[in-house]
Amino acid sequence: MGALIGLAGGTFLYTAAEALPIGLLLPMAGDLAVPPSRVGMLVTAYGAVVMLASVPLTALVRRVPRRRLLSALLAGFVVSTAVTVLATSFALVLAARMATALTHALFWAVVVPAAAELFRPGLRGRVVAVVFAGGNAALALGVPAGTWLGERAGWRASFLAVAGFGAIVLVVVAALLPSTRPEEGHAARGATPDARRFGLLVAAAVLATAGAIAAYTYVALFVTEISGFAASSVGAILLARGVASVLGILAVGAVVDRNPWLALIGTVALQTVALLGLSAFGHHAVPAVGLIALAGLAFAAFTAALGGLVLQVAPGRSDLAAAAVSAAVNVGITGGAFVGSLALTDHGVRSTVLIGALLSVVALTAALGERLIRPVAAAPPAGAPVRPDRAECLPGTRRTPAQAG
Repeated sequence: MGALIGLAGGTFLYTAAEALPIGLLLPMAGDLAVPPSRVGMLVTAYGAVVMLASVPLTALVRRVPRRRLLSALLAGFVVSTAVTVLATSFALVLAARMATALTHALFWAVVVPAAAELFRPGLRGRVVAVVFAGGNAALALGVPAGTWLGERAGWRASFLAVAGFGAIVLVVVAALLPSTRPEEGHAARGATPDARRFGLLVAAAVLATAGAIAAYTYVALFVTEISGFAASSVGAILLARGVASVLGILAVGAVVDRNPWLALIGTVALQTVALLGLSAFGHHAVPAVGLIALAGLAFAAFTAALGGLVLQVAPGRSDLAAAAVSAAVNVGITGGAFVGSLALTDHGVRSTVLIGALLSVVALTAALGERLIRPVAAAPPAGAPVRPDRAECLPGTRRTPAQAG
């Protein structure tokens, strides 16, 4: 359990580090003597590196034992974050952020199968949910806390705190994570590999993420212009969304092991309903807050279901499949923010929510497509021996008491 908590701490770290410049935009711009738009590049470029580097880097280190690799990545995170703290120029901050992004790209590809290896296969969904809960806790609590600290003690204090927590997580992971080779464990490859279903999973990841981000990127503008809240209320609304996100992760963890595809379809459908409702009723303050929280819950639960399904349908190595899905999510983040900006410019902030809902509808269609291509187990050739460990899966067969024991 300690190793799992350490891995969840790692997802907390990386999510907080990626998002901190959003909350510290103005302090960083003032201290580094650059326009706020250039500080925004620290987030955009970070996502681009993760998107492009996830699969190639994962393939490059595919034989490195999990504990050694994750420990090295966390050590790299601590060093690069410390360089960010000490940097005296924007160029050096950007370089340090790119180094952090490279470790991020590998960490998210490896952490899901590494966590799944810690427990029996029947608990994969719940284990993945715990890991993803770390990232959502970072958005709900870590980033607001880091922003608060940065506003009072300077932005460097926030990154220093993250680096210090990273050192603690590094010690926990290095001490408690078993040293297994990537190809040895039960989560090394998909439980029921299927390239077509994996393709639908990637498509759903891109589209549902794009839909969520198209709406979420401009949520502060939405609640002030459409819902009528004061700017000072935005933080509390985002906190409510963050808390709902953590609850969504925990809720889906209880059901994803029994029917992961149903969990995926249900969460995308819930996101669609929440965004459509926000588009229609967002001008009412109370429903707006509830629907924003519901959208956050749905998207967080979706990411947890996504992680569990990678371990099920990966057509090859699960770490490479997780890297591909991580890249797909970052495509969705970049694309959703871009499409939302176009909609905002041409049609106003309400249109960003409607665009998010429409993208979610398309994602739901992709997820529902899985129901049409579920594989049917082929019967063995006549006279072929039946493997005892698979006999219960074949029509008309059952284990003997000796086999069952």
